[in-house]
Amino acid sequence: MTLSAGKLRHRVRLQEQQTVQNPNTGAVKTEWADVASVWAAIEPLSAREFIEAAATQASVTARITIRYRPGVRPTMRIRHGGKIYGIEGVLSDKESGREYLTLPCSEGPSEGL
Repeated sequence: MTLSAGKLRHRVRLQEQQTVQNPNTGAVKTEWADVASVWAAIEPLSAREFIEAAATQASVTARITIRYRPGVRPTMRIRHGGKIYGIEGVLSDKESGREYLTLPCSEGPSEGL
């Protein structure tokens, strides 16, 4: 299956958590940092897909597809405008495994997850 560039019309940011230490106070905190900006297709699940997903993963609300990129993990998240999506899984394409990734995602709060 070939993924046409026209379907990848949303610019999203892949983010991962990083631990940083305040140089003045020494306090350690975790924050989200951008890893990459990529083009993606964002598809909300249909009512039927949502019901089927609820049987196994109640939180999955969207499917986001990006071009293959090594290092994408379920511990990351995707930011698109004011929305944040937690990555629930990373699925490679069936043919080569290196053309695109499908990411079942849950929509989370606007600041955090």
